[in-house]
Amino acid sequence: LFFTIIFLLIDLYVFQAVLTITQKIPSGWRSVVRYGFWLPTVLGFLALSWWMFDDPYKYSSNVRNWVITGLFAMYFSKVFAVIILFADDVQRGVRWIVGHFSSRSDSIPGEVIPRSEFLAKTALIAASVPFGTMAYGIISGAHDYRLRRLTVRLPNLPKNFDGIKIAQISDIHSGSFFNKTAVMGGVEMVMKEKPDAIFFTGDLVNNVASEVKDYINVFNKLNAPLGVFSVTGNHDYGDYHRWSSQEAKRQNFADLLEAHRLLGFTLLMNENHILEIKGEKIAIIGVENWGGGRFAKYGKLDQAHAGTDEAAVRLLLSHDPSHWDAQVRPLFPDIDLMFSGHTHGFQFGVEIGGFKWSPSQYAYKQWAGLHQEGSQYLYVNRGFGYL
Repeated sequence: LFFTIIFLLIDLYVFQAVLTITQKIPSGWRSVVRYGFWLPTVLGFLALSWWMFDDPYKYSSNVRNWVITGLFAMYFSKVFAVIILFADDVQRGVRWIVGHFSSRSDSIPGEVIPRSEFLAKTALIAASVPFGTMAYGIISGAHDYRLRRLTVRLPNLPKNFDGIKIAQISDIHSGSFFNKTAVMGGVEMVMKEKPDAIFFTGDLVNNVASEVKDYINVFNKLNAPLGVFSVTGNHDYGDYHRWSSQEAKRQNFADLLEAHRLLGFTLLMNENHILEIKGEKIAIIGVENWGGGRFAKYGKLDQAHAGTDEAAVRLLLSHDPSHWDAQVRPLFPDIDLMFSGHTHGFQFGVEIGGFKWSPSQYAYKQWAGLHQEGSQYLYVNRGFGYL
């Protein structure tokens, strides 16, 4: 109800600009534009009502995701129009006050000063630019895969592992995909790098294990000489889905674990795997999801870490980067490098040269890229998929 009222107030305010710029067009088209402006509002209100009084997952988790995405894109964009219209109202108010106290005959106290047509047009353009940008990002940028190559120098790395190439992908979220060919293209990009090992750091699905069924034959193409290692993320447990019973939820998670096996992934559930080359060893440690704040804390790092004493280097796979500051750095200083995902960089941001900004940084201290504290490293992957 709160959001409905806020959205309605935003629409009423932006509608003033629509009224201004449509004054001089033919009455038929004027009605089309003015009534058309309210169509998304009506659809948004129906979507919010459906959200409040029904089960969004009953139909499709994708429907729910598109509703959220559409409302966010539409009203985030309209905020830019509100800012410009508010500036227009401020200058109109100033002009009214000046006119009220002016002795000039052409200034009538109390006269309504018309809204600036130029600023009304500017406001609507200001709203359309971010909306168009987000629409392009959602439709085209969703599969605009990027490779980020980094060299991390670990002092204790054994000579036989010097130069090891690890490919990390994270947050596949297979339930959101709508272009299987493009997804395959992303997998092929990974394999062209000829990695020695591949790490997948969680969130194979959005909510239910069946989402990945049609993509088993895509992601099982991921393979590497030293193995493909994976962990679970917060979405993999079905915690955000309304289940008919606890047994149904347990079965779903069992199906999720089976999907990792079918993909050829070595799933590390609070355990480790020792890689050995000519007697030299490094440890791959994997924990179940452990997230800060309200996110589930299934991970048991002490259990996963046990038995790695002989390894010269320890590499940790943990889905949520908040785990690094919460447990890894203060309690396990011998973990050299941690691989995470989860944040998606909020799927919204600006990156120009060395400048990087995203709303995600207000929720996560480490939200993307490589971070170092002392001799320990954390890399946060922004995700292969989207939600």
